[in-house]
Amino acid sequence: MNPDLQQYEEAIAEFRTVLAAVTPAQVGDSTPCASFNVAQLVYHTIATQYMVVDALQGKPFNTTPVEVAPSVQSATFDRAAADAVAELERDGAMEQRVTLPFGSFSGAELMGLGILDTFQHAWDLAKATGQDTDLAPAMAEALMAPAVAHMAHAPRGEEPAPYGPEQPAPADATAADRLAAFLGRVV
Repeated sequence: MNPDLQQYEEAIAEFRTVLAAVTPAQVGDSTPCASFNVAQLVYHTIATQYMVVDALQGKPFNTTPVEVAPSVQSATFDRAAADAVAELERDGAMEQRVTLPFGSFSGAELMGLGILDTFQHAWDLAKATGQDTDLAPAMAEALMAPAVAHMAHAPRGEEPAPYGPEQPAPADATAADRLAAFLGRVV
């Protein structure tokens, strides 16, 4: 198996673990992403998985929000993530070129965006719901270099920009917290 695909599966597992601990009372709570409450953050992360599938299947970029009842969010995420992994495992998927409204990418680069988005939103969800944000330390550390490379071309600013200005992280911050701060989250 492609080692990066294993990293994608690890990001999916981190998100799934955090999602499993979200209570129905928390779905309306705010998140580090000012545009999203907890439910909307989950919808967005499900949509990221669908974006990977749709892009690799040559379907147009879908701007319709994914909204599912809290009772089926986990199952919907699992299904969408499994479909994304299956599509990425397809022969030629990593080399395939896809065009999205925010750029043109190889399948491998698209997967990298999916990894970063899924992992960061696991952190956002953990932070929003009072869970431990020290997620997968080795993975968080490994994602810093791709995040730096990505941010050289990604817009930063106030929302609706996808990333806020880099924030300070305490000297003793975990790798996941440092990554979150780099991507504009207050840790």
